[in-house]
Amino acid sequence: MADRWHKVSESPTTPSASAGVSQLTAEDLFREPDVDIHVPLDEKLRRTYYWIVNRAVISPYYDVEFSTGAPVSFPLGDAGAELTLPTEPSFSSNVLLPLLTFAVGGKCLLIGGPGRGKTTVAVLMGVLAGSSAEEVRRGVQQGQPQLTISDLVGIPLPRDLVHAESLAEIGIAWRDWLTRPVKIIDEYNRIPTKTQSALLTMVAEGYVESHDQMHRTAPPSGVESWFFTANDDAGGGTFPVIQALRDRMDVTVQAASFNSRFFDELVARVEAGEKPEEHVPAELVFAPDEQSRMRAAIRAVPVPAQVRRRLEFFLSHFEFVQAGGRRFEYRTKDTVTTAGGRVAEAIEANSGADLAADLGAQSINGLSVRALQTLIVYAKAIAWFRGRDAVGVDDVGAVLPFVLRGKLLPNPTHARFDVGAERELATDLMSWLADLFAESCRQFDALGRGHHDPVRDLLTQLDGGLDGLSAVDASRRITEIEARVRAISATGKLYGRDFDDLTSLKYLHQRYTAYLRWVERQR
Repeated sequence: MADRWHKVSESPTTPSASAGVSQLTAEDLFREPDVDIHVPLDEKLRRTYYWIVNRAVISPYYDVEFSTGAPVSFPLGDAGAELTLPTEPSFSSNVLLPLLTFAVGGKCLLIGGPGRGKTTVAVLMGVLAGSSAEEVRRGVQQGQPQLTISDLVGIPLPRDLVHAESLAEIGIAWRDWLTRPVKIIDEYNRIPTKTQSALLTMVAEGYVESHDQMHRTAPPSGVESWFFTANDDAGGGTFPVIQALRDRMDVTVQAASFNSRFFDELVARVEAGEKPEEHVPAELVFAPDEQSRMRAAIRAVPVPAQVRRRLEFFLSHFEFVQAGGRRFEYRTKDTVTTAGGRVAEAIEANSGADLAADLGAQSINGLSVRALQTLIVYAKAIAWFRGRDAVGVDDVGAVLPFVLRGKLLPNPTHARFDVGAERELATDLMSWLADLFAESCRQFDALGRGHHDPVRDLLTQLDGGLDGLSAVDASRRITEIEARVRAISATGKLYGRDFDDLTSLKYLHQRYTAYLRWVERQR
């Protein structure tokens, strides 16, 4: 049985065009077959993925798809189902996203019914970081209603409690799991609210505090990843998850169901008494310095300008709501929410836009800076994992639903979730988020934003600096800005993209008018 676990194949991922083919040397010709050859970190991560998905976790679901051109598709049934066969290597999200979380040092929420392998996947990540399967399982924190902060982090030493004259003299017996590179919290929605708050400090700030003593949670490599499990993501559980903790989840991944065609493999594992986390090949384990270098390499992957423009266009849809306030800058969903209002009602009252075409009308909130940073990191991670030199639009589209699930919330009163075949999107949030990004890209192309973006041109002009700019040129630019505002005003309709453009134009106007006043005072 051991041979089947320890066979590691080279990954079939298409290499980047710039990788080329290395030249053979005399040393290559006479090298012994058993000599260890250095494997690049991205290739090592790919081999790890294929070992997990082909041998450790029974998951034949390839829902993270990539294709060059249109994939082959087949209509199925009479309810609009469709099966697509992608033309490039594609991946199982319930393995790939946890693995990328391990690589970047992120936080992953695994959701799904009991017995679907959520904890097994998380334990595998701990073994990849160098711990034994037994150590990882011992460090799993089981969520339960009586879990206290002391149970989670450690207890004060009884001797110090008796003899100490101040809190500074009390020593804490910290739990070993706190400094492990992979931390696992099982059923986190069963943890009491007070204990969740302590957990939030660890997740958000990287330290834990007890009796005036502080303990850092980062491992020696500096790369720590968190894995949380829950049976659902709709508020179920013994205790509601506090919003601040839920918002710290970088990605949310749905556990896959078991495919009955792989029942023989299940029988073989039961008969042998085997667990995949106990058979991870040694060559797939990442040393602390490898984890640090891997995260640095991922962060160094560039995001080209054309991808940034599509991303900023997508982000512009969601914060604005016409009836959110009186002052223009306050016409946002956050203004309505923080005042205790109903965003859905404010959206419904908007008569200045086509709600069917307005993507922002489909959500009841905007996106936080934290969510945007996470999206950038995971887009870089999947591009690096695929062997790409830079992030592509398809990389962004692949990870966006997992990053934004639980962060961009649907508007349940929008007609899209209540009419016709698209009613299924009310429960299939991943498909809804993927479709939002695809539709945003279509609108981006229809508006010609890729080759004609006057506001971007004006911002680029300012980025060149104001040194040596004459009063005449500054006045000319102010006139251009006012003309652009007038052009948007003349359309009679207002969308989220216009809100961001108008606030940017006001920013530019302020910069140039302040500069013009300064120039005139120098005369």
